[in-house]
Amino acid sequence: MRRIWIAAALLTLPWTVGGCAEMFEPQMPSIETYLPAQARHPVRQGLPRSEDSAGPASRATAGPLSLAGCVRIALADNPMAQASREGVAAAQEAVGEAWSGYYPQVGLAAAYRRWESHAFLPSGLGGAMSTPPDTVGPTNDWSGGLVASLTLFDSGRRRAQILAAKARLGASQEELAALEQDIALTVHQAFYGLLSAEDALRVAKENLTRAEDHLRLAKERKEAGTAVQADVLRAQVEAADRRLAIVRIEHLVRTARGNLNTAMGLPAEMPVEVQAGEPKVRAVDEAQLAAAFDQSVHLRPELKAALNRIAGARSDVAAAKSDFGPKVKGEARYGWRDADFWPEDEDWSVGVAVELPLFTGFSRTHRLNRASRELSKEEAQARNLVLVVRQEVWTTHSRVKEAYEALEAATVLVADARESMRLTRQRYEAGTNTITDLLDAQTALARAEGVQVEARWNYLVSKAAFDRASGALSSTAGGT
Repeated sequence: MRRIWIAAALLTLPWTVGGCAEMFEPQMPSIETYLPAQARHPVRQGLPRSEDSAGPASRATAGPLSLAGCVRIALADNPMAQASREGVAAAQEAVGEAWSGYYPQVGLAAAYRRWESHAFLPSGLGGAMSTPPDTVGPTNDWSGGLVASLTLFDSGRRRAQILAAKARLGASQEELAALEQDIALTVHQAFYGLLSAEDALRVAKENLTRAEDHLRLAKERKEAGTAVQADVLRAQVEAADRRLAIVRIEHLVRTARGNLNTAMGLPAEMPVEVQAGEPKVRAVDEAQLAAAFDQSVHLRPELKAALNRIAGARSDVAAAKSDFGPKVKGEARYGWRDADFWPEDEDWSVGVAVELPLFTGFSRTHRLNRASRELSKEEAQARNLVLVVRQEVWTTHSRVKEAYEALEAATVLVADARESMRLTRQRYEAGTNTITDLLDAQTALARAEGVQVEARWNYLVSKAAFDRASGALSSTAGGT
């Protein structure tokens, strides 16, 4: 009969678990939870700005943003920065967890068991009148009470674990600093990209104004009989081409604004306005390069994080070595124990336990070797990281130097092109130059102004990258 009940239970168990399958399915969150505030509650047309939404949206639309303001918003609202800060908080909790090894462990324990055991009693113990029983039980065993333990000595394992946790906390903090510098650099690039696009739009509108002025001049000369219809048509084509250029550049402005919003952790469609002062352009020399080399290896948070990881790996080696030493633990127990459901007999114990593993299947040796290899790996990665950082400083310094020289050359190019444009226009008005000469001069000026716009903002982007490589970007986050 007992076998029948066991077989029935085994047959019904899969059906029971299958009927509760939904209990073992993860509860997927809704993507709506992670959408930006404006995406969850779109701005309604006609509402005052103060009623749109609060938080980063209101900060971004309150007025024109400077570079420093964009960086502050990015560091506060960028999801990657928030994730990294949570990682730092988790590392802080790991330090507290490591300290728990120095505190006593106290808990409640309750148990029930029913047992029967063979009694190994000497023959003749019951005398001539009786035979001693050969079993004890069956009987109930109820117990409950407080259990406490305290590690007194563990060959340095707890200390090593605390040092490793603190080192990992330091690494997390430096990784957060590195991420914040990366975010700041991305904001710099997006901010300058937007200003460059707006500057290019301004230049394109100026070129359209010149093209329309030349079209007007060609029409006046045709009416005066000093030009032909072909001159007017060529001027019209040039003006239409300038209008098309404005359309393309306006698209670049919208795209650049979306890139800046994304860098700040805001929805791409949010309207923002930016402002910047006159760009500060300075020449760079080899003395700055030498100083940047020394500064980068001492300030770059990536290298500080690598040093913390090395310190953590060394603590892991010390923790692995502690497994070869003895462990001493104090234990105490106080409660009640009886054969009844509510035990009444007092039951307590106090003692000290010493543990010294002699053979564990070589697990301790493999653990120590693994920790030592991890330490060697971290040290090798740190040496490689130093080379990578110095290479970044070298490359970004070269780009800043190139961008500065390109900007100087572009400034001269624009000045020459404007003078050429002025002279060519005067000669066309006087009838000594053709419309081809005038439009060629206009095209050359437009090209020169475009080169100057690109060179100016390329210099600022390159300078920001150089500051990031040398570890000084955070101190110049608001520079323009």
